[in-house]
Amino acid sequence: MATQNKASLPVIKRLPKYYRYLNNLAAEGRDKISSSELARMMGTTASQVRQDFNCFGGFGQQGIGYKVDVLLSEISKLLFGDGELLPTILIGAGRLGTAVSSFISRDTNGYRLLAVFDINPDLIGKEMAGVPIHALDELESFCAEHKPVVAVLCVPRQSATELSGELVRLGIQGFWNFSHYDLSVEYPNVTVENVHLGDSLMSLGYRLRNREE
Repeated sequence: MATQNKASLPVIKRLPKYYRYLNNLAAEGRDKISSSELARMMGTTASQVRQDFNCFGGFGQQGIGYKVDVLLSEISKLLFGDGELLPTILIGAGRLGTAVSSFISRDTNGYRLLAVFDINPDLIGKEMAGVPIHALDELESFCAEHKPVVAVLCVPRQSATELSGELVRLGIQGFWNFSHYDLSVEYPNVTVENVHLGDSLMSLGYRLRNREE
């Protein structure tokens, strides 16, 4: 792959979508795809597709298009590196935490869930998604021993504000944050993916209510 330019956040956020569509194409036995066809699938323009890929050196040849297997391989490297799974912990063993932990453990997405933490004594010692649930007061000793780099926050806003600084101190470098608290504002040097399910639902409602007839 050629030398990369610095990709913007919108470009990075489109990479998983490219990856999904290319996986589907590979499963269908497709060998090549043009930027125009890929753009139609993505809901964007051929120019945007080419600009996105040029951020990473470009993957095709003018007038020939892209080889699906090469493009899928290169995007896989961008998303998953050398294949080493990122050691991850999850805070909050409620209904949301249950669903999210199952997703992390089930999908091949580059993460390895090590443990879940909660304050409910009835849950301590049980398992969630095949990993043990620990008491929250074991967090420091666990992090010192196992060195997780990602924390998934499935706790209320107040708990997230109280825990985030401690987690950063314990070596957490990235958050997948469901707490409705924008951690990236307070910790600009930590990589944060804030997930606001309500925002997505409201966006859907707006689009439904404002469709052109």
